[in-house]
Amino acid sequence: MTAPRILVVDDEAAALKNLSHLLRKEGYDVTARQSGAAGLQEIQQREFELILTDLRMKGVDGLALLRRARLVQPECEVIVITGHATLDSAVEAMKEGAFHYIAKPYRLDEVRQVVKGALDVVLLKRENRHLKRRIEGYEGRLNLVTQDAAMLRLLDTARQIGPTDCNVLVTGESGTGKELLARTVHAHSSRREGRFVAVNCGALQAELLTNELFGHEKGAFTGADRSKRGLIEMAEGGTLFLDEVTEMSTAMQVKLLRVIQERELLRVGGVEPVKVDVRFIAASNRDLQDGVASGRFRADLYYRLNVVNLTLPPLRERRDDIPLLAFYFLKKFALAMGRPVANIAPDALRLLSRYDYPGNVRELANLMERGVALAQGDTLQLAHLPESLQGLTLRVAAPGGGGELLTLEKNEAAHIAQVLEHTGGNRNQTADILGIDRVSLWRRIKRYGLE
Repeated sequence: MTAPRILVVDDEAAALKNLSHLLRKEGYDVTARQSGAAGLQEIQQREFELILTDLRMKGVDGLALLRRARLVQPECEVIVITGHATLDSAVEAMKEGAFHYIAKPYRLDEVRQVVKGALDVVLLKRENRHLKRRIEGYEGRLNLVTQDAAMLRLLDTARQIGPTDCNVLVTGESGTGKELLARTVHAHSSRREGRFVAVNCGALQAELLTNELFGHEKGAFTGADRSKRGLIEMAEGGTLFLDEVTEMSTAMQVKLLRVIQERELLRVGGVEPVKVDVRFIAASNRDLQDGVASGRFRADLYYRLNVVNLTLPPLRERRDDIPLLAFYFLKKFALAMGRPVANIAPDALRLLSRYDYPGNVRELANLMERGVALAQGDTLQLAHLPESLQGLTLRVAAPGGGGELLTLEKNEAAHIAQVLEHTGGNRNQTADILGIDRVSLWRRIKRYGLE
């Protein structure tokens, strides 16, 4: 990796030599110039990550150099150093966009720390620019937003099996994007001109789910004044996505198995079978093999659905995607709300990147939507993130910060408990903040004994 390029400008020869020597010992690529005019010439010819300049110099002073640097190298940070430490000069330098203000005589550790902080910000700026460019490539495309190697391999597999027409089982925690992956498979199949029909099997009672999936004939029950096609028929020539398939009753599993095997169904109250041509993609946030072992899920249906298994990793296992997704959702919600928010402050992005996201991508999306709604200018700041998130992240994720390093389960339990306390025990509101559904929240409350 190329060493960061730093320009040091000071009209005092001894000070220039000492500071340049210190920075070279830290491994930086240092260019030293003994006048503001020479410094101006350098920034016109070379690109720098950081400029350290004396404030008071004859001719071209530090403020003039700062102003020019902001124009020709906007991503470069500037640290102003002076032996004439006055409040007015400090305020003026910061208003002009200086990263920091150091007064002579300075401590070496202070210089090292400020330089490192400035270079971190420059790196984040460049990463943000890179992320924004990548996000432009996702516009208008149906795809999971990712730069993670494992996720990219998973997407390749999804595209590869798309045309095969085999049934697919998508597994992963709540909020990881199972439906979007299913839509990706459909979009790359020969059925892409057909409908993609989705149903959440856990959201409906058994009788309602039967009616939704299979439809009914006229007179099948009180109020059935006409025949109705079910979702399976509506997906004819396309794909039926069965989310949370493990929530199906045993009786419904038997009916679904027959449809998959025989390619036909009986409407509720019907006697004549209806032929169907549908691809099935099922999804679950549970381990279906455990369900089969315990008898909650039929083994024959499991094998019919699990021709190909695609497992989505949780967001905490693909941390490189967090900044990319954060900017993706930032742009999405800024456009939807008509807000000018286009940037994320470095400290806010660092916090977002360290958090474990029990609600996965859905929780990150909710955080960004909230942040865009609260942002006052063009930048989402740390203050626009929930206080509960800030406190938990700093306590758990900051090594040496005095907090206990928790396991993922303890981290998740602590965060859920904190959000429950924040909402006064309101589970609907808690589920919304976490970015998960009420059923998933209820399971986690049971698992962690938070009742």
